[in-house]
Amino acid sequence: MDLTIHLARGAQNPPEKLMKREHWSHGDFKRIVREMGLKVTCQRLAILESLSVGRAHVTAQEVYESLFKQNPEIGFATVYRFLKKLKNSGFVTEVRMGGMPARYELTPRKHHDHLTCSICGKIVEFADETIEALQLEIAKKHKFQLTGHLMELYGHCETCR
Repeated sequence: MDLTIHLARGAQNPPEKLMKREHWSHGDFKRIVREMGLKVTCQRLAILESLSVGRAHVTAQEVYESLFKQNPEIGFATVYRFLKKLKNSGFVTEVRMGGMPARYELTPRKHHDHLTCSICGKIVEFADETIEALQLEIAKKHKFQLTGHLMELYGHCETCR
């Protein structure tokens, strides 16, 4: 079954298996906005706050919908542009799956990678020191200095198999 069809049938919030989530304070959010060279606004803080509660991997549309009821002045374009700026500044990680909308999460202080079910959209976060060491070894072998990476593995979760 195609993920689009599955989501249309009501699986709006695929299950997630997350590593321990970090606590982000209001002060952390202000610092992030300032480090980006932007003015601290209620809208930007609300977007960051929405990323720190609820599901860890959310679409721009989900962020917008979670904010709109309490902040009707926030437009979808504002949410989308700020998420892109956050991503480009490294404060948010974008997780993509095929032609589906990108999902966003606050970039954790401790690196992790993702397994994503291509049927139901479930995301499992994992960290593996062997994989991290192998990536460094491969980069060294090719005389490449790593500045970061994002590993996304796709397959079918136990429930969907």
